[in-house]
Amino acid sequence: MVRAGLRMVVESDPGMEVVGEAADGREAVAVARRTRPDIVLMDISMPRLDGLAAARELLAVPSPPKVITLTTFDTDENLHAALRAGTSGFLLKVSPPEQLIEAIRVVHAGDALLDPAVTRRVIASFAGRAEPRPSPALAELTPRELEVLRLLARGRTNAEIARELYVGEATVKTHVARVLMKLSLRDRAQAVVFAYETGVVSPGAA
Repeated sequence: MVRAGLRMVVESDPGMEVVGEAADGREAVAVARRTRPDIVLMDISMPRLDGLAAARELLAVPSPPKVITLTTFDTDENLHAALRAGTSGFLLKVSPPEQLIEAIRVVHAGDALLDPAVTRRVIASFAGRAEPRPSPALAELTPRELEVLRLLARGRTNAEIARELYVGEATVKTHVARVLMKLSLRDRAQAVVFAYETGVVSPGAA
């Protein structure tokens, strides 16, 4: 029923097509490798191979699809595991259909998306963690790139960053791309985790 519902939601958008379905993680990996989709909607809880392990397998190959994880459990453990697996989005199954469609669009465009409720959990979860661990890779960033990373980690969109820094949105996109490249990060979701773990930003910062 869940897969049928997801198919109906996705195919309600004329620009999207469902090219495959799978009942478990192992089948999901096989179907994705055969059909080579742009986006994979991956349930975290699945038999044979869980969604996080399946995502890691898919993302370990050249030119992988982008993965959006779906779960009924918005626990910190699931969230951090999904982000570290390299997924580009994290949505709760109770999210409205239009939010799922928007998530697919955002992730396909190269950004990362977290459920708004989950974004707050990401920030809050770092409050009780150990001291941040500075990374030598930060020395590779220019002052402007470091500023962009701070704003990105606070949940700002490219348009919002552009307004705050009085630059064009295309310039922000270039800065974000360079930050990800220099830090060897997959996408914005990974950048958020990196920024908090290395002390670039701290919970409660505006």
